[in-house]
Amino acid sequence: MIHFVGAGCGAPDLITLRGKKHIENADVIIYAGSLVNKELLDYAKKGCAFYDSAKMTLEEIIGVIKAAEKKGLATVRLHTGDPSLYGAIGEQMRELERLGFEYDITPGVSSFSGAAAALKAEYTLPDVSQTVIITRAAGRTDVPDSESLRALASHGATMVLFLSTGLLEKVSADLVAGGYDADTPAAIVYKASWKDEKVCRCTVGTLKETAETNGITKTALITVGDFLKSSFSRSKLYDPGFSTEFRKASK
Repeated sequence: MIHFVGAGCGAPDLITLRGKKHIENADVIIYAGSLVNKELLDYAKKGCAFYDSAKMTLEEIIGVIKAAEKKGLATVRLHTGDPSLYGAIGEQMRELERLGFEYDITPGVSSFSGAAAALKAEYTLPDVSQTVIITRAAGRTDVPDSESLRALASHGATMVLFLSTGLLEKVSADLVAGGYDADTPAAIVYKASWKDEKVCRCTVGTLKETAETNGITKTALITVGDFLKSSFSRSKLYDPGFSTEFRKASK
């Protein structure tokens, strides 16, 4: 059996109980060594075999899994954050299905959730933004034209960018060209929930300068939008004058 496990965004105690149990019971763990907090491997039992996927190809990863399956061993494929976001698990699952291997997925706390916690912010605020766009800038791996930053920026929604820290000059230009003002609030969150977490607040126009000043070149999320301001309306959910299925409005 193969378990895809979301390791969470960094802090070892942010892994789910189910994910921790899979790690504890694993005979083989293939982990994303460039991103996963290695303290999580301390949960593994003595004798567990570890493989760093940062140094492996897809074919090598599948090869390790095939060998483990042949021996009847339990494998954990440990991905950073939540494996459904930029985890490249689709191609792995496709190969496992082709081979007839059973697998399951344990979700994890994504770094975009960890970033909101670090910012002490809510992405969805009444009269500010009710939409969160999770995306990345086009780099060595392209994105569809309809999902370019310029196209997505036209919505003016809250935006969270993965894998884009090394492209900030272009990111700023595309966001402004798409519709954000250069002075729109932004923030760079480096290694959310890790011990060396860093939050750098800035604007769309000063993203590159802010990253350079703080020595941030990777392992960071870019957040953009007016959700970073302090002005927003009260929600109806807890308004005494608003009736719900569970509470009648007071007169």
